[in-house]
Amino acid sequence: MSEPSRTVEVERKYDVDAGTALPSWEGIPGVDAVTEGEARALDARYFDTAAGDLARAGVALRRRTGGPDEGWHVKGPRTGDGRVELGWPLGESDEMPPPVAEVVAQWTTAPLRPLARIENARTAYLLTGPGGVVAEFVDDRVRGTDLRPSRASGTPSSASGTPSSDAAAPREWREWEMELGPAAPTDDAGRTAFFEAVERAVAAAGGRPSPSGSKLARALGL
Repeated sequence: MSEPSRTVEVERKYDVDAGTALPSWEGIPGVDAVTEGEARALDARYFDTAAGDLARAGVALRRRTGGPDEGWHVKGPRTGDGRVELGWPLGESDEMPPPVAEVVAQWTTAPLRPLARIENARTAYLLTGPGGVVAEFVDDRVRGTDLRPSRASGTPSSASGTPSSDAAAPREWREWEMELGPAAPTDDAGRTAFFEAVERAVAAAGGRPSPSGSKLARALGL
């Protein structure tokens, strides 16, 4: 298997009601065009140990199908304004490839089990400028299912990630994300100005900053 892809995510998340219209991006610094929306059907399974070793380290491990970056992903601990994400192809089976396990081993070698499933009907838009892609904006309609064993009965989810009959009901919500692209500002002042303009546009449309740090946390009710 080839070396993993490596990206640094710098993004902001916003809560939005189901029927809210998309923001207008006029006046966003460095942006002169927005692409047509691209629909993506994403389905991700997240994993952790029974003791939550990865969560305590600020790490997320998932296997996701759908979209241009489907595969295995390890999101490292947050550092400053972003976090490093490593990615590998899906492989020939559902089993975690050895190169992924080698990376995860720096935080834990304990057995992993299904943690959550996140299904996402995403529409993605690229905000572009003279230098290329400034940012990607996504409109996500999410269904998150907690796959941890029931606190009441101790009955685990199946090995395939299917929740047991007494598992918590799925949570559904809509959110927006804006993630910086390769042509985004690299200086603090430029990034601050960009996100301030984005947040004004989001607020004008009816969106609001998300109180949750991630889809995974929200699926788990955290």
